[in-house]
Amino acid sequence: VNPTKYTHLISGLRRITAEESFRAIWKGWAPTLLGYIPQGALKYGLYEVFKDLYSNLAGEKYTQQYKGWIWCAGAASAEFLADIALCPMEMIKVKVQTSLPGTFPTALTPAIINMNVNRNVTRFPYGSIVPLWSRQIPYTVAKFYTFEKVVQYFYRNIFISPKSSYSKSTQLGITFTAGYIAGIICVIVSLMAKPEYKNQSIKQIALKFGILNLCTKGLGTRVLMIGTLTGFQWWIYDTFKTAMGMGTTGGK
Repeated sequence: VNPTKYTHLISGLRRITAEESFRAIWKGWAPTLLGYIPQGALKYGLYEVFKDLYSNLAGEKYTQQYKGWIWCAGAASAEFLADIALCPMEMIKVKVQTSLPGTFPTALTPAIINMNVNRNVTRFPYGSIVPLWSRQIPYTVAKFYTFEKVVQYFYRNIFISPKSSYSKSTQLGITFTAGYIAGIICVIVSLMAKPEYKNQSIKQIALKFGILNLCTKGLGTRVLMIGTLTGFQWWIYDTFKTAMGMGTTGGK
């Protein structure tokens, strides 16, 4: 929101706590929690549903031939519906976090009331659904496709013994690593929504932004956050699948 004022992760946190108190860095935690619980459940749950649906529609031959497209279609469909659950709380979260201190309520209930009363201005609860889809669907497609491809690469090129010969902790370690890499790719994909990177490929964006900048600029904060977040999401996802007797992702 203000890149000239907040130039670095550590200095940015220090400035926020100095000007607004330590509590300010947790602004928006309640709508984040309430928004992303149903969004995450629908995204990961419906991904499996849509993967199965599209695989059955395509048939075994075409599913194997166009597996990547099945992953992308499943991820896009799941995110489309998941964002409908997320949008109201995401609008509140963004408003709470980006408003100047003292100009908008930070507590959940007053924030909801304010957004609802001023619907003609805020367009609450679904005024931001189209830009949310524009942000989240490419992000999720990149996340799911990259995760599946990285897991596939690991089991084909690095962990080449039968999958069952590896311990569950090793398999979940592969899941976490693949998830982290997928998170980093998501961060780069998210730049494609910015006007200065429109119609450019991931490779062009990475080269233009600079490898050093990818790791050290404000984007690095997102790599740290989203990479770690995505890694743990996939780890939880595969842990649950393992507990249900379905095994981890990847392998034959």
